Amino acid sequence: MPGPGLNAYKKTIKSTTSGRDLEASVLTKAANLLKECKEQWNEEGHFRRLDEALTFNQKIWSIFQGELAREDNPMLAQLKADILKLSLIIDKRIIEVMSNPFPDKLDLIINININLAAGLRGSPG
Repeated sequence: MPGPGLNAYKKTIKSTTSGRDLEASVLTKAANLLKECKEQWNEEGHFRRLDEALTFNQKIWSIFQGELAREDNPMLAQLKADILKLSLIIDKRIIEVMSNPFPDKLDLIINININLAAGLRGSPG
C-alpha cells in the first residue's frame, strides 16, 4: 500500500503535468505497447497483448477525436483537420490489424504515435 509521500508525489505530478505532456505520454505508452507486441510476436500470449495494445490505441484516438470535434476546442482549424485525418488512418489500420494480424502493420501506428508525441513535446521525432 503506497505511503502518504508517494500519494502526495502522484498528486503533484498530476497537477503539474500539462495537457500536452499528458497527451505525449499517453501516445508514447500506446506506441510502446505496440512495440512490445511486435517484439514478442512469436511468444505465448501475443494475441492478448495485441488486443490490449490495439484497444488502448483505439480508446486514446477516440478521445482525441471527441476533443477535436468539440465546438469550443481552441486549436487551429487546419491542425484539428490534420489530426482528425491521422485519427482516421489509425482507425483504419487498427481494423486492418484486427482482421489480419501481422507485426509489420503496427509500424504505421507506432510511427504516428511517436511523431505526434514528439511534436507535443516540442522535440524532433
